[in-house]
Amino acid sequence: MSEHISYKKSRFFTRLPTKYIYTPSHFWMYEQEDKQWRIGYTKFALRMLGDIVEYDFSMQENAQINIGKVIGWIEGFKAVSDLFSVVDGSFIKRNTDLDEDPSVIYSDPYNRGWLYLANGKPDANHFDVHQYIEFLDKIINKMLEEGYEDE
Repeated sequence: MSEHISYKKSRFFTRLPTKYIYTPSHFWMYEQEDKQWRIGYTKFALRMLGDIVEYDFSMQENAQINIGKVIGWIEGFKAVSDLFSVVDGSFIKRNTDLDEDPSVIYSDPYNRGWLYLANGKPDANHFDVHQYIEFLDKIINKMLEEGYEDE
């Protein structure tokens, strides 16, 4: 099995890592060690946000987090959004490399562009890569039906 699956729909293209899991809120999660998750935004989420202006986390290291809990915020050129936990457990740390070069969120979203690390149990409503592709198809089809034009 390939390490990535190429996905293209309308004018959107990405390469999705096959070993990651994905959430309905367009986060990806990769288990680095037993119950330690590296978490970031999918390329689709980043496209909807636009260029990142600034972001911050309200969590301290080892703080308890629950799925759906607001743990920070992110401001993009197109939208401002809360950052939610997709893990029940504890917040390990944010990706401080993004402070030096936030462009890696876009240039390498599934590797160096991760947002935070957490220990615990991932959201049970996650998708594997094939389920996420089906989910993206539905969302993009609906956007096209509604006449959404991506700049």
